[in-house]
Amino acid sequence: MTRVKGGVVTRRRHKKVKKLVKGQYGSRGVLYRRSNEAMLKSLWYAYRDRRTRRRDLRRLWITRINAAARLNGMSYSRFVHALKQSSIELDRKTLADIAVRDPEGFTQIVQVAQHST
Repeated sequence: MTRVKGGVVTRRRHKKVKKLVKGQYGSRGVLYRRSNEAMLKSLWYAYRDRRTRRRDLRRLWITRINAAARLNGMSYSRFVHALKQSSIELDRKTLADIAVRDPEGFTQIVQVAQHST
């Protein structure tokens, strides 16, 4: 049976991993084994935190809507209930953007929601 040398393939794989962790602290960007550990961990953090970011943004939107709703004399929960009753279908991201950028427009939305209930 002939001998198979895998040096080229191995070097390519090592270079690919080390490129992903270039610039990390100490031996994590130099030694292959430490680089591979760092890469696996960082990819897992990236995957996990993409979900965490969605959670954090939703919390931020709710906080902004609550603050703007309270300036107009309503709590967040009553405001969202009034929106559903008046069949205004704006998502939290849009409502938070309106609350920050256009307070007068948000006040009009609150008034429409109040009058329909």
